[in-house]
Amino acid sequence: MDSHVLGNVLIYAVLVVMPSAVVALLFALPKFFGALRDLRDRRRPPVPVKPPIERLAADLRRVDKAIRELPDGTSIVRRRGTQQAYDALLCQACDALCVPAELDKLPDGLDRELERARVEVELQRAGLVIR
Repeated sequence: MDSHVLGNVLIYAVLVVMPSAVVALLFALPKFFGALRDLRDRRRPPVPVKPPIERLAADLRRVDKAIRELPDGTSIVRRRGTQQAYDALLCQACDALCVPAELDKLPDGLDRELERARVEVELQRAGLVIR
């Protein structure tokens, strides 16, 4: 074969292979960039999803004090809102310390108040100081 024919065969091969190579590259790029992103994310320290227990304890003490210091004549809406905030913090603290609680499943009333008292005692046994 002479060089002219060999050159034409090479050009033909490039023209036949090039579209397939471009399509394969287009499909491979997202996977490549995903792998780069995963590599970058592994180098970053994990971001905590939940607040630290120290912050929960401080928030519990603050809201507990606010409940005890509500003045006479405070609207029922404010009282319930403050109590619900306290209960939500208790539930978060229970999750953080693996203390079982049913507080968020009970309606307002005596059962909920008893569960709240039980949860406070269990959290204190786990080392969380509320009062």
